[in-house]
Amino acid sequence: MGKNKFAVTPPMGWNSWDCYGAAVTEKELIQNADYMEKNLKKYGWEYIICDIQWYEPTADSSHYHNFAELCMDEYGRVVPAPNRFPSAENGQGFSKIAEYVHAKGLKFGIHIMRGIPRQAVTENTKVKGTEYRARDIAHPFSICSWNSDMYGVDVTKPGAQEYYDSLIELYASWGVDFIKVDDICVKYAQPGNENTLEYGAGEIELLRNAIDKSGRAIVLSLSPGPAMVDKAEHLRKNANMWRITNDFWDRWEDIMEMFGRCDNWSPYVSEGCFPDCDMLPIGHISIRGCEHGVSERISRFTFEEIQTMMSLWCIFRSPLMLGCELTDLDEKTRSLITNEEVLALLKNSRNAHQVLREYNVIIWQADGLDGEKYIAVFNVVNWTDTFRIDFRKMDMDGTYMVRDLWAKTDMGVKERYMDVTLKSHEGRVYRLK
Repeated sequence: MGKNKFAVTPPMGWNSWDCYGAAVTEKELIQNADYMEKNLKKYGWEYIICDIQWYEPTADSSHYHNFAELCMDEYGRVVPAPNRFPSAENGQGFSKIAEYVHAKGLKFGIHIMRGIPRQAVTENTKVKGTEYRARDIAHPFSICSWNSDMYGVDVTKPGAQEYYDSLIELYASWGVDFIKVDDICVKYAQPGNENTLEYGAGEIELLRNAIDKSGRAIVLSLSPGPAMVDKAEHLRKNANMWRITNDFWDRWEDIMEMFGRCDNWSPYVSEGCFPDCDMLPIGHISIRGCEHGVSERISRFTFEEIQTMMSLWCIFRSPLMLGCELTDLDEKTRSLITNEEVLALLKNSRNAHQVLREYNVIIWQADGLDGEKYIAVFNVVNWTDTFRIDFRKMDMDGTYMVRDLWAKTDMGVKERYMDVTLKSHEGRVYRLK
């Protein structure tokens, strides 16, 4: 099965990082899965993703513990810490959690770091099914600048592919449907070579090969960003989604930056190939986090800014990953992530692109599958303003029936142009037929 056949549209789900950092527990995964099944599944939300450090018993926030002891099997593969994930006892891994998630009609995913544990190299563990050992395949000069768990894998060494094969074999046996691989989309500069960024092409290809060999439909997501546009075709060939930004948080300036990133990446969106704008930091976040000196809070985005974020992510067709604790999500915010007319853009629109950017307004346009057009209008200034949308400037002519997708109301027939009034930082999406 080709990768573009089982992730035809952008994945939609929940990821533990924005809320629990490196310290999520089994209980928290389960309670968010329960909420998704009951309240969000019918709108297309389906993935439950356990983010980083699930193999570290002492993880307690979004700060990493340097050179912490990891839970690992005899073949140098990290496994869930049983003190945080009790169902992982006796070599069960994530199989019981995945089974629970699947029983709810949802899908389960995990985060991993590129490479092989340094702990495995110290112990010189076997590479499963081969005569090779960890030291034969480790690349000790290929390290992550922000996490001390791993060495890179030297893709030129015998045993490198077999190691990644063994990883994916294990995850597939647990029932994993989604793997987010970190420190691979852009490798940070190494000491003494600060002016270069090395792209992890070799290990990406090992992962692609391993997933294809597994026979399981596993979405491959690459992080962090910003991914490099000149690597777009390699990314499209090997991954389902890749981050086009570093960690995205609840700041208006992050949204403004994303408009430019989406503009750059819009030609490369297609079935099974999705540039990723990162998680949606809405609701109750950073319960055990402290990025940028800000800890537990309700998202600093206004209602209008969340609407803008959702409008851009949906017309651009980014994957959608919620970052909050779902069980205490307020109704007003929930209304924005359950608007089926806006979410339908992920399936029913194509060829999105920016058509106008001025000091006070940004406009995007996309084609519908049945001849309709979609227009997203964004007020990017700090006051309410009215904008005239001239259809002729968007290669459109004639008369259109216009529908406001956020309001779920018809606006009547418009000829040649339409006027829209938006609050500060508000974005709205319109369908024209």
